[in-house]
Amino acid sequence: MTTSRPNVIVFGIDSLRRDHMSSYGYHRLTTPYMDAFAKRGTLFEQHFSPSIPTTPAYASMLTGMDTFGTDVVALRHRGPLGGHVRTLPEMLADAGYNTTCIGFTGNPSSRGFQTYLDYEAWIPDDTGRTPKAQLMNEVAIPELERLAKDEKPFFLFMRHMDPHSPYLPPKPYDRMFYGADEKDPSNTSMEPVYNFKPFADFLKSWIPEGVTDQEYVSALYDGAIAYMDACIQSIFAKIEALGIEEETLVVITSDHGETLYEHDCFFDHHGLYDCTLVVPLIIKFPGRVPEGRRVKDVSLIQDITPTIMELLGLEPPEYGFDGRSLVPAMKGEPTDKVSEFYITECTWMRKHGWRTPEWKLIRALEPDFHFKPEVELYNLIQDPEENVNLAEREPEIVALLEQRMLRHIAKREAETGRVNPIYTNTNWSGAGKTFESSQEAYDSLHIGSLKKARALQAKEKEAQAK
Repeated sequence: MTTSRPNVIVFGIDSLRRDHMSSYGYHRLTTPYMDAFAKRGTLFEQHFSPSIPTTPAYASMLTGMDTFGTDVVALRHRGPLGGHVRTLPEMLADAGYNTTCIGFTGNPSSRGFQTYLDYEAWIPDDTGRTPKAQLMNEVAIPELERLAKDEKPFFLFMRHMDPHSPYLPPKPYDRMFYGADEKDPSNTSMEPVYNFKPFADFLKSWIPEGVTDQEYVSALYDGAIAYMDACIQSIFAKIEALGIEEETLVVITSDHGETLYEHDCFFDHHGLYDCTLVVPLIIKFPGRVPEGRRVKDVSLIQDITPTIMELLGLEPPEYGFDGRSLVPAMKGEPTDKVSEFYITECTWMRKHGWRTPEWKLIRALEPDFHFKPEVELYNLIQDPEENVNLAEREPEIVALLEQRMLRHIAKREAETGRVNPIYTNTNWSGAGKTFESSQEAYDSLHIGSLKKARALQAKEKEAQAK
């Protein structure tokens, strides 16, 4: 099939840390097929998602705007995505594209697709496993075949959920990276996990009974990635078989990372530490995107839509993007460098901060349920895992970074004419109150079961913005 414009396929892989992909240097071979894909395209080594979790991250990804531009900062965003911005599917539909979204129905950040399809990405099957990527393939491959038959170009967005809890990949991936005894009674590493009241019921609802070793659960995360990678190869093969590879722009990325056993934020994606902010970005487009290139400069999630639009030869909206096209960087042309940026979180805690190549400042806007201090400061060069809080020892650095952060907030508020959404989303938790103490937050926040956790991820379908 020949189309007037190229097709676009985006793999939006939920909760995928780039540092757990072998293409990014991880010691386990988790992503051999995506590694091979990366060699035929351009890989961005320092790609970040600054505003977590899912809802604000995908809003930025699919609009090209930062959180000030989208006005979306919380997982439980109230109301639709604002009409002051347009989404990538809306812009591509105007350009004559068929647009399909799989696995992201009912969320305000998924506004504008013509077709929405879903698959089971949470609840285990009869074997106790969650074969998410195969269930995705059973929906995505027929849809890909349908789209490829049409004379119009298409935009296919797929939200893979394998790295998102529950991590229960089918055999043999469940033990691919673990060979010890996960139920060793002398291992007590899971005790703090099971004793963390807000998450305990949720985690016990999918972690196999009797598991005592946290390394087993972390290995399940890696196994889920490897399983997904193998299933994604089926989609790569279908693209080739349909004869559309040369005319299809393919993007692999994620909305945010995942915290495994770090920082007491067990097996979830909250906390403004780098493990939740680091995500992959790999772009392949034969003849238009350089092969085998690795870009070392920092890129941000809001850069994805501007990049896609330029590669397609489409003009940006009149109001412009907050993100920037990465095409010059892919070509090795001189570009302005991103050296520092604003970060926000509105998941189970309400915080914001400022990240530079050397320093990370995190400031809580409400007491958090992990009883962490109000101000955290980390030296990312000397302490890349962010384990030593230097806030009390380095008050001058705290003041400097806070000044930069507040200056940025004031600038973006002036440019958008809106108050920073991290300040206005006071019912981010759904508890109907601002927490006055960490104990109050700890006693109030409770995920519950898998089904309840799934319900928290998206609004009902009728709540979709039109």
